[in-house]
Amino acid sequence: MLSRRFLRIKTMQALYSYFKNEKPDMSVFEKELFKSIDQVYDLYLIIINIFAGIYQNELLIIDENKNKRLPSQEDLNPNRKLVSNTLLLAIYKSEELKTLIEKRKLGTFIDNNILRRIITEIKKTEEFEAYVKIEAPTLKDDKHLLNEVIVKVLNENEVLISMFEEKSIYWTDDLYVAYNLVLKNFELFDGKFRILPLLKDEKDDEEFVSLLFQKTILYRETNIELIQKHVKNWELDRIAEMDMLLMQMCITEFAYLPNVPVKASLNEYIDISKDYSTPNSKVFINGILDKIIFQLKDENRIQKQGRGLKES
Repeated sequence: MLSRRFLRIKTMQALYSYFKNEKPDMSVFEKELFKSIDQVYDLYLIIINIFAGIYQNELLIIDENKNKRLPSQEDLNPNRKLVSNTLLLAIYKSEELKTLIEKRKLGTFIDNNILRRIITEIKKTEEFEAYVKIEAPTLKDDKHLLNEVIVKVLNENEVLISMFEEKSIYWTDDLYVAYNLVLKNFELFDGKFRILPLLKDEKDDEEFVSLLFQKTILYRETNIELIQKHVKNWELDRIAEMDMLLMQMCITEFAYLPNVPVKASLNEYIDISKDYSTPNSKVFINGILDKIIFQLKDENRIQKQGRGLKES
């Protein structure tokens, strides 16, 4: 499930592009924003389907080796630890996964040649060698192996990375998030494999994104004036563009998103600035937003609703 922080980052990227466009259409950019969020789900499903493909191809390899003209003892008595992995088997058998892959037309993304190369890489890892030596692997052992496949094999596979980049411009930044969704999925496995939903609360999260995007645009001038009032001895054009955008978004949450706690908004944008702006941004943004919170409260412009959200 995608976090609110990730949704904020996606909205930030959409707003940055919107404000850079000479004649932007809000509805078009909002549609692209939701498309970029939805495509994370495609990426997540493709990664899980890679594991289904690993299982299927390992079975085929075992069968092909047995049917060689002159099979070796190893061919006739193969190591079946990989296809005995309970998590891998559950993924392969998942009807829910098969339905979603077919519905979203993702089945042809990874071909068998790539999957077989991935299997070869898996068998070269220290983690697989250690796994093979375990006489009766536990569910914990099964999960650990597949976690390591993501971290040590898939995450470092240049062919896969290149394919993801070519498929979608959004996926370069989203790959880390998608891998973490899969890892969370593995962690929750209890014998029955379930596909996680993209959003924790679809209606609530979609409304959050839409309101944040639209209201940051609609109240842009008001928010900029508020920032300018609290920036002493600074011209606005000297402030990093990303700092300005992050502060505008945060003010929007303070004043126009009644279901989001002020402290949560403040902390999130300070953290986002660490990755997307300058080294000094977090201190600068924190200082300005603290002053803005004080003014908005004084003017009774922060009206939060819901349990534990009322501002004192």
